[in-house]
Amino acid sequence: MKRSLALFVTVSVLASQMFATAAQASPGLSWGPCATVPDAALECADLSVPLDYRAPHGRSITVAVSRLKAADPAKRRGILLLNPGGPGGSGLDMPLFEAASLPADVVDRYDLIGFDPRGVGQSTPITCGIPVTTPTDLILPYPDTDGSIARNVAYARSTARGCAANAGDVLPYITTANTARDMDRIRAALGESKTSYLGYSYGTYLGAAYVSLFPRRTDRIILDSAVDPARVWYGVWSSWGEAVALRLPDFTKWAARRDDIYHLGATPRAVERTYYRIAARLDRDPVELPDVTVNGNLFREQTRSALYDDRAFPFLAEFWQEFSDPATPPAAGGVAGLAEPSPDNSIAVLYSIVCDDVSWPRDTNVYARGSAASRREYPATAGMPANIWPCAFWPYRPVEPPVKVTDRGPRNVLILQNLRDPATSWSNGYGLRRALGHRAAFVTVDAGGHGIYGIRSGPCTDAIATAFLVDGRLPARDQFCTGPSPEDVSATATTTWRPGPWL
Repeated sequence: MKRSLALFVTVSVLASQMFATAAQASPGLSWGPCATVPDAALECADLSVPLDYRAPHGRSITVAVSRLKAADPAKRRGILLLNPGGPGGSGLDMPLFEAASLPADVVDRYDLIGFDPRGVGQSTPITCGIPVTTPTDLILPYPDTDGSIARNVAYARSTARGCAANAGDVLPYITTANTARDMDRIRAALGESKTSYLGYSYGTYLGAAYVSLFPRRTDRIILDSAVDPARVWYGVWSSWGEAVALRLPDFTKWAARRDDIYHLGATPRAVERTYYRIAARLDRDPVELPDVTVNGNLFREQTRSALYDDRAFPFLAEFWQEFSDPATPPAAGGVAGLAEPSPDNSIAVLYSIVCDDVSWPRDTNVYARGSAASRREYPATAGMPANIWPCAFWPYRPVEPPVKVTDRGPRNVLILQNLRDPATSWSNGYGLRRALGHRAAFVTVDAGGHGIYGIRSGPCTDAIATAFLVDGRLPARDQFCTGPSPEDVSATATTTWRPGPWL
């Protein structure tokens, strides 16, 4: 047994060294116009990376990279690599969004670097062949109206087969660990000794993997709206039930104070009862619109996703209002802002990451019990968070263990976390804080919504994050900040927010 253990440790060390060596050897980048982003300031390039970093000279794939140069070359201090989350989110045009929303002191000092992670968009893309007509309440597994998960099991089984058939032998290598290694290839190709990073949502787990694999190549790291590495991935999705339950009262209070406008209820409790009444009625009698059938689950999912941003509250109140009176159903075309079908590529990468990173239970009874328990405890999400995913039938086992996120490395990580985040709960953020230990400072923000810095923040959080990126000042101890209030949002507010199905 001792000899076997010694051999295992030796192989593990050699594998780590091989991964690191492969990540160091990167060619330069040849910049040109971005084919999909018509902005002359943004440059794009393709980077060749190994499909499997255990075979660095074997088959390669492409990662698309973008760059927006520092606004003030005299102040430039390095690169700020960006990730929007997902998994499956495209980040190629992200530098333009961040340049418009981050403080000038940050934009002056950093080349903003975006990329489409492996498998996504302009990088070598994958597909699972999922029809565009697939209902949202199958992609995110809402149980049937009686709590049955039979249709979810059937979808999970057929989708796992479709991913294997369409993505083939690329599929096992679409992982968080390999994406982190791609990030270090991007750093090397840019000629930088270290990477600064701003990652949101899933991007926090990706960033945590990067700082764990390459601790000495990290500069200033911000992880915004965090994933607990100890929960990936079934535990992360299961935590949505609690997260939504903590967040929904922000909306019910906001709507109750505007009952003269929306007529959803004069108290938060009355507004909550309206939610359950509408959902139950749509379970029984879905409303057929020209392009979509609005059933109870779609109503629940539109509500859940709108909770990501206070500025979506006016849309959400109007959406509820459309269905609040069964005697006056919505007019054709009268419901604005409904989520459009997600592209297969984004869903394929979502499934690939969460199914390839870790093994999931294969027993469907685990999910039936979990969904039923979640349905009882957190009725707002009707059992979806703990339900089955295609990972239960995934054709491949993980090619390696998940990256172990630890406190080994420099103290250069700032974690930002809303108290009432409906997607990555505060407990997720604290879980990442606990894993990183002394390496991180943790800022709790008394706010709801998903995404903070440069999205919807406040002066306290902005000051901490900006001081860290500009001057390297990381708080000596964890902080508590007040954040924006839903009361700052008027009933006539408009936003570029659109519903999004995951992280």
